[in-house]
Amino acid sequence: MEIKHISHFQDQSNYKLFGLMPDNEEIHSFELTNKNGMKVQFINYGATVTSLQIPLVSGKLVDVVLGFDTLESYLSSYNLPSAPYFGTTVGRYAGRISKGKFTLNDETFQLVGNNNGNTLHGGNIGFGRRVWNVTDITNGENPSITFGLLSEDGDENFPGEMHVYLTYTLTEANELKLDYKATTTKDTVINLTHHSYFNLDGHDASVLNQQMFIDASKMVETDADNIPTGKFTDLSNHDFDFRTVKNCPFPIDNSFVIDSNDKVAAQLFSEKNNLKMSVYTDQPSVHIYVGGNCFDILKGKENAVYHPNSGICFETQNFPDAPNQAHFPNSVLKKDEEYNQTTVYKFEKLK
Repeated sequence: MEIKHISHFQDQSNYKLFGLMPDNEEIHSFELTNKNGMKVQFINYGATVTSLQIPLVSGKLVDVVLGFDTLESYLSSYNLPSAPYFGTTVGRYAGRISKGKFTLNDETFQLVGNNNGNTLHGGNIGFGRRVWNVTDITNGENPSITFGLLSEDGDENFPGEMHVYLTYTLTEANELKLDYKATTTKDTVINLTHHSYFNLDGHDASVLNQQMFIDASKMVETDADNIPTGKFTDLSNHDFDFRTVKNCPFPIDNSFVIDSNDKVAAQLFSEKNNLKMSVYTDQPSVHIYVGGNCFDILKGKENAVYHPNSGICFETQNFPDAPNQAHFPNSVLKKDEEYNQTTVYKFEKLK
């Protein structure tokens, strides 16, 4: 059962009012803390991660994701020439769909062309701009919060009424675990991802001194509009071969084909803070994005001025434009099936 009113929760110590939507709907901020002192904050606007604080050896906390202090800043960020999607849950379809069009069961669906005539991150009002319900909160060991969203049939012209649930769990092993579930009343397409911009040196620093590993021997080839051609780029002797650890690139906006789901998909390393982040996923791709959408005019949390190399996204997901590429992994969710996805961001001290 969906709990729409937060007051149903007896323990009110782990949430507070974050702001009001234009229609005066309340948006709340929630905090999970584990026994190591790691803290994660969320808002139910976009089921968004607003802060992710990791304890360092010194005992100091470092906030490793970009974000804003106010709801107004999140809302107004969508008025920029290209929205940053800080920390949001992206859907119904993360990444680009060519010309905003796909065919399913012999029916063609025309979506909104919100990115050079293509559909990006679900259209104009994707899941990151929706108010989610909070359906469950658990405290104690491995605390968690579950957000739920009802996406109506025809939402952004996608078929099927879709119920989506996202559970964030903060484990005692300093992991932020994301479990997604979705069902639909009609066959549809789906591709959900998480859009935090990470920076292990702190959200007010540059990522360019941090190193990265990606378990990928190829990436999705794209054209000038960043639409997949259907081919793959071999990364042997390529600048973007991160099977050997190297510095974060700038700029980058590419989908890497993960070689194995049985081990770490990607890692980020900060020598400054002696921190390592490991990304685990059951998805076929991790989309790496640096470069952007900050324009040196965005004031972030704590008066930080964000710039194009302030953060790096590790978007675990299906390939962009998979609905139009028969040989890409399946992106169709049938009405009698359940979509499941798990991604883990694990934080550890460097050996």
